[in-house]
Amino acid sequence: MTLPPITYLSRARKSRFAMTLVETVIAVGIGSLVLAVIATFSIYSGRNFASMGNYVELDNASRKTLDQMIREIRGTTGLTAFQTNRLAFLDSDGTSLIYTYDPAQKTLTRFKPTSTNTLLTNCVSLQFGIYQRTPQTGGGGFVATTNPVTCKLVDLTWKCVRTNYLSTRLNTESVQTAKIVIRNKH
Repeated sequence: MTLPPITYLSRARKSRFAMTLVETVIAVGIGSLVLAVIATFSIYSGRNFASMGNYVELDNASRKTLDQMIREIRGTTGLTAFQTNRLAFLDSDGTSLIYTYDPAQKTLTRFKPTSTNTLLTNCVSLQFGIYQRTPQTGGGGFVATTNPVTCKLVDLTWKCVRTNYLSTRLNTESVQTAKIVIRNKH
């Protein structure tokens, strides 16, 4: 028995391992489809992570602002001036404490004789309300007032919005509300 020449075996092996044009086109098509699915999932995940990051940042800013305002308003001796976008208090140290909302700039600013701080940015709506000490009959809350002298309770409501940097979709934070009692008022 004689063995075939070596050149014949190497050509036969090479032809067995080669791909035809049809097999190559099918492989490229399936590979492209898999890559398209992965790219779509990556873009979708990136947008969701960016949105969650926006919500977290907006919520942290609102919580920090609300905590500061509750602490400071409770410690004042009384309200001296009121508008739906501006509150002025007499602080326990005898100086003024003013919170002003600027709808054009979408900011909430805190003024004290020693410092000025922007507490909120991207604030699309903010409303202050003031109430008397006496509750409404029937347990329906407190009696609203416009007179700063009779104010015992301050109501705050705001909403902040931020545009996601990966899309034109808006991320809106849930509305923040609080009712703060002025404790040092006589």
